[in-house]
Amino acid sequence: MVTLCVKKHLAEKYLSDKLNTMTPAKPKQRRRKPAPTPAQTLLRPETQASIHRKTRSAHGEERSQDYAETIADIIDTCGEARATDIAKRLGVTHVTVIKTVARLQRDGFVTTQPYRSIFLTEQGRKLAEEARRRHAIVLEFLIALGVKPDIAAEDSEGIEHHVSDETLDVFERFIRMNAQE
Repeated sequence: MVTLCVKKHLAEKYLSDKLNTMTPAKPKQRRRKPAPTPAQTLLRPETQASIHRKTRSAHGEERSQDYAETIADIIDTCGEARATDIAKRLGVTHVTVIKTVARLQRDGFVTTQPYRSIFLTEQGRKLAEEARRRHAIVLEFLIALGVKPDIAAEDSEGIEHHVSDETLDVFERFIRMNAQE
């Protein structure tokens, strides 16, 4: 019992000494938020709305461009494009292709008949060529920045639809400048 009391007394003394040697905790100081950088400032509502409208529009055109580009690639390689070939290349179902091709036909980009191949109209061919051009520029730009080619191929597939013509021109100039070095 005596040893237990001695141990308790020593433990209390140790804690007392330890607490007396500790420096008191400093009160927390509130950090001020840094002033917003230009990228963090809130845009005017009409400016932000315009940006979102452009993005939604690009999303709407994205599917048409992807289908036109894919149909052109298949026709150029195989001579004809069938719904099953398109479905395999785009990773969608046959039914999705049929519905989208019907919309593309309504919009004047393709011609088709039931159980037959799908062909691009002149308007569809122009859309495909423009999509290919944009895709190639974005892909080359990403590779010129040092992105691995396989990653650049994946990323360029989405970026190509959302880049303005002005930005594409800058990408092309950058590619040309790097090619000269």
